[in-house]
Amino acid sequence: MLVGSGDWTGNPPSRSLGTEVDAAGPGGAGARATDVSVDDERLEALLEHGESDRVEYKESAQPKDKIRQAVCAFANDLPDHRAPGVVFVGLQDDGTCANLEITDELLRDLASLRDDGKFSPMPTMAVRRAVVCGCTVAVVIVQPSTAPPIRVDGRTWIRIGPRRGTATAEEEQRLIERRRARDLPFELRPVSTASIDDLDLDFFRTTFLPAAVAPEWLEQNHRSPEEQLASLRFVGPDGEPTVLGLLVIGREPLSFVPGAYVQFLRIDGSELTEPIKDQKMLDGPLPEQLRAVDELIKVHVSVRTEVEGHALEQRMPDLPVEALKQVLYNAVMHRQYEGTNAPVRWTWYSDRVEVLSPGGPFGQVTPETFGVPGVTDYRNPHLADAMKTLGYVQKFGMGIALAERALENNGNPPLELEVQPSTILATIRARP
Repeated sequence: MLVGSGDWTGNPPSRSLGTEVDAAGPGGAGARATDVSVDDERLEALLEHGESDRVEYKESAQPKDKIRQAVCAFANDLPDHRAPGVVFVGLQDDGTCANLEITDELLRDLASLRDDGKFSPMPTMAVRRAVVCGCTVAVVIVQPSTAPPIRVDGRTWIRIGPRRGTATAEEEQRLIERRRARDLPFELRPVSTASIDDLDLDFFRTTFLPAAVAPEWLEQNHRSPEEQLASLRFVGPDGEPTVLGLLVIGREPLSFVPGAYVQFLRIDGSELTEPIKDQKMLDGPLPEQLRAVDELIKVHVSVRTEVEGHALEQRMPDLPVEALKQVLYNAVMHRQYEGTNAPVRWTWYSDRVEVLSPGGPFGQVTPETFGVPGVTDYRNPHLADAMKTLGYVQKFGMGIALAERALENNGNPPLELEVQPSTILATIRARP
């Protein structure tokens, strides 16, 4: 089914006879899981209205620059039709047939325009042979981009009515604002290879949903499970699980988000080259990971008894549990999940604990303000909300401050933070 509106939606399109070359590919800007083939009847319906901001005629496939400009303009979709535009190659300016021979080589040449390095970023398009009004033509079907502006050789082309030209500063700003409005954080992007069967619906129904929604509201609201999942952003508009849904209630999140785990290593000494006492891979959905974190902290924290005077004893851990939890929870919450296979690395030495998180400072947080109370931003805001729903976070933006207070109260050295552009290393040192 085509994604769009107007006369491109409805019944599934049928394929025309001939060759179709798909030039969408995974790297196209705004690439979608769509079938960009269109039946000839719908092409004829567009053809009847002449050239417009969704239709352009070309007598031949030359000059190629003009074809690229037309593709660029349709991809930018300045009128915001949210429907494909079509370049008809083989029609005169008045819409009559140019009797152009539509060879397989010509179709391949048209499709190759997308990948020749002229577009930035690359548009989503398909090329095929079609018969419209008795004339055999090549059609270039261009999907509107979800990440405009698209440029050709550094210039932004647009189309308003039959006019094609370069965008003014104001028009380009409109495209940029539209992209921002449509941008989704990585955690809310649907995962097309996943299905609702990849979500643990029992856990969602019995544990997460009652924690997220007031009981009286659940009694009054008779939504279907799919609607409930969508309202909490665990599935997208088309019912596909989002990254958030897979991370929080997925059966096997690692199948879809490769770095979504915590790698634990217990070293018998103060150097990484010394013997390993214990190692574990903490994977699974978010609640399982965090429960495993809590259990490992309890197992490995050493508690020492100190005698004061003749009767008073104090049980002091070498590392405060609260500080360890806050640092690890923050690493899971704020880490970068997109574009990396790296886990959160949790290394426990005899004299310190190091937690290395993928992803550097985000948003308004800078290396200078990292950890300052009140200065916070969220790479994964909905994941943070899910952790709060599950009871792992009480207040936002206070994790580092709580860890530092726990260290001070326990007599440990201050928390050490090494902030790099792509990683954050937190070091908790044992009591001297």
